[in-house]
Amino acid sequence: MAITITVNGHQHALDVPPDMPLLWVLRDVLDMTGTKFGCGSNLCGACTVHKDGKAVRSCQVAIGDAAGSSITTIEGLDANSQHPVQVAWIKEQVPACGYCQSGQIMTAAAFLTQNPDPEDEEIVRAMEGNLCRCGQYVRIQRAVKTAADEMKTRGATTNG
Repeated sequence: MAITITVNGHQHALDVPPDMPLLWVLRDVLDMTGTKFGCGSNLCGACTVHKDGKAVRSCQVAIGDAAGSSITTIEGLDANSQHPVQVAWIKEQVPACGYCQSGQIMTAAAFLTQNPDPEDEEIVRAMEGNLCRCGQYVRIQRAVKTAADEMKTRGATTNG
C-alpha cells in the first residue's frame, strides 16, 4: 500500500516500508539530499525538517507516521533561498564546513515562526539541540537574531 506525503508542496505516493525513516525517504527515494544524516539517534539535528510546520528530526520519524503530513525540507523553505533565516546565515557568515547548516536553518525557521521576537537566552535554548562541529554557535545566535529582526521589518512593511 502506498504512503502519501506532501514534500515541499508536491504530493508523493510512495511504496516503501512504513517503518522506513523519513530521512531515508527524502534522501534515497526522493533524491533530496539537502537534509543530512548526522547521527541517526536524534542527537545532532542535521536531519531537521518541518512536519506540518514543526521542526522534527527526520531520522526519528517513520514514513508511516508522516503519512498525510506536509513536509518541508531545506530545498522547499524558499524557492529562491531568500527566507530571512537563509539570508541572515549568509550575512552573518555562519557556515564553516556547512554540514549542519540545513538542520540549523530549519530549526531556526520553525523557532522564529513560534517566537518572532526572541531573547538571546531563548535562541540558545531553541538551538542547543543542533550540534555544530565547527563551533559556530555565536554566529548562529547572531543570525537567528538578524533573521528575527528582518522578519519583523518585513511584517511591518507588509502590514502597513
